[in-house]
Amino acid sequence: MSDHGSGAHSGEYEDRLQAWVGRELLTRRFGQDPVNVPMIRHWVEAMADDNPIYLDESAAREAGRDGVVAPASMAQAWTMRGYAASVRPDGEPTGMDELTGLLAEGGYTSVVATDSEFEFERELVPGDRVSVEEVVEAISPEKKTGLGAGRFITTVRTYRDAAGEVVATQRWRLLRFRPAEKPAQEPAGKPAGKPEGEEAEARPLRPRPAINHDNAFWFEAAREHRLVIQRCADCKSLRHPPGPCCPQCGSFAWDTVEAKGEGHVYSYVVAHHPRHPAFGYPLVIAVVELTEGTRLITNLTGVEPADVQIGMPVVLDWIDPDPDLSLPAFRPADADAKER
Repeated sequence: MSDHGSGAHSGEYEDRLQAWVGRELLTRRFGQDPVNVPMIRHWVEAMADDNPIYLDESAAREAGRDGVVAPASMAQAWTMRGYAASVRPDGEPTGMDELTGLLAEGGYTSVVATDSEFEFERELVPGDRVSVEEVVEAISPEKKTGLGAGRFITTVRTYRDAAGEVVATQRWRLLRFRPAEKPAQEPAGKPAGKPEGEEAEARPLRPRPAINHDNAFWFEAAREHRLVIQRCADCKSLRHPPGPCCPQCGSFAWDTVEAKGEGHVYSYVVAHHPRHPAFGYPLVIAVVELTEGTRLITNLTGVEPADVQIGMPVVLDWIDPDPDLSLPAFRPADADAKER
């Protein structure tokens, strides 16, 4: 049994944690590159944001700007360290490293982001050099959550321009939690291509999906072995994954249609590592485009990884790893035809 619980509730440990409130986690650090149009272009294309003030000089001037501006939500992107710095850190410990170590001492070794609140002071323009600094605003007492006992860590990030003027602030809240004790694991692993249902009892449960008010209907239908697609009740556009608002017309009214269960492999990967004991490996994870036009991420069954091809026709299958979970999967359509 872990004894983290007693230490995490001791007065001495609580004092050490609360001493971090108001302390600096990140000393002011500039982003690698100034605000620039190529990165703005990448962002708006990825977000499908067609506001012309981000790329069209004349449209920006007509809207009262001196020229193009960066999307406000890119503020954080300008200060990210990039891939190289993430995989090859400089070795200098930061305040965040120290606080993370203290939280791990109390058993809070897992983390999930909960929310982010931005306040913007002015729009960023090409050429701006953006810096970020971060301080701890609050550390909650231990809370019981669905993920386990944990603490909410609230920090404030301040974004400044080269002159030191504040351009944005971000209140960032994380849940650092103590993961539940894992039960003894039974031998896992089925041969590649073997149906998911076989030997499922010898494995731990699959990770639970994050179910909320927006997607509960989808998982309820899956329990009945029905693959449904959310449809805007106004413009009739189909969308997946589910969401509260239609991205085409902005309507909050929706219903569903049941998919035929046919499609093709749009893209796929074969996962080898890291391994989770609930799955058999190698594991084929695909993006399947349904005949209705929407896409979903799913597993492929009944096929060896070497036989998967982009564009391969597939049909609906179901994975029932335990009595409380059913998930759609897809298998090669030609295998179905051969069986008939």
